[in-house]
This record gives sequence, C-alpha cells and structure tokens, in this order.
Amino acid sequence: QLQLVESGGGLVQPGGSLRLSCAASRFLLDGYGVGWFRQAPGKEREGVSCISDSGGSTNYADSVKGRFIISRDKNTVYLQMSNLKPEDTAIYYCAASPYTAPTMSPWDYDYWGQGTQVTVSS
Repeated sequence: QLQLVESGGGLVQPGGSLRLSCAASRFLLDGYGVGWFRQAPGKEREGVSCISDSGGSTNYADSVKGRFIISRDKNTVYLQMSNLKPEDTAIYYCAASPYTAPTMSPWDYDYWGQGTQVTVSS
C-alpha cells in the first residue's frame, strides 16, 4: 500500500516560516490528489490545503489563505508556511486521495502519513 512520510516540522517564532514535505516511500505519488491536515490537542482534525494530481488546482482553508502555499512535483508535495501564528501550532498530516481533485474533507483520503509537529511560539 501507499506509504507517506512527512518532514520539515519544528519550532518557529511567530511570523516565521517553515516548509513541510510529504513523500511516498514505496510508490510514486503522482496520480493521487493530496491534502494537508492538522490537529491540535483536544481538537478535531481540520483540512488546511489540498492539491490535484496534476497540481493544476489548489484549495486553502480561510485561516491560512495568503500565508500557505501548496505545490508538488512527481513524488513530493510541499506546504510552504509563512507568517506563522501561534494558532497554527498542531501536528500536520499529509494524505493521499483516489480523487483527482479532492476536497478538504478527510473522507476523501485513503492513505495518511505519521504527522510532523509544528510549534509556533516566542
């Protein structure tokens, strides 16, 4: 089965930037729509951004629009995070979908990575 691995998380000050990456370790990621989700302790997992299999269509949650950019090559999907805020603190997960252009509903996704921690704090 498809295996996904996230990387790039860490501790950053408010206003700083991080770039997360999501790669398939056994199979090529092209052909799958991919989404980024995040979950803070005690809260539900929420969609952050998603991208179509070709990279031609992207969507963003209102809370990150204008600050985050999703992009991809053949086997890696990136989330460039800028002007980070404390409320962005969460574990970030990538997920792959059989739909060519999935929504940010978690029900669209079949495969999930292990997550990477992002902490925004002074």
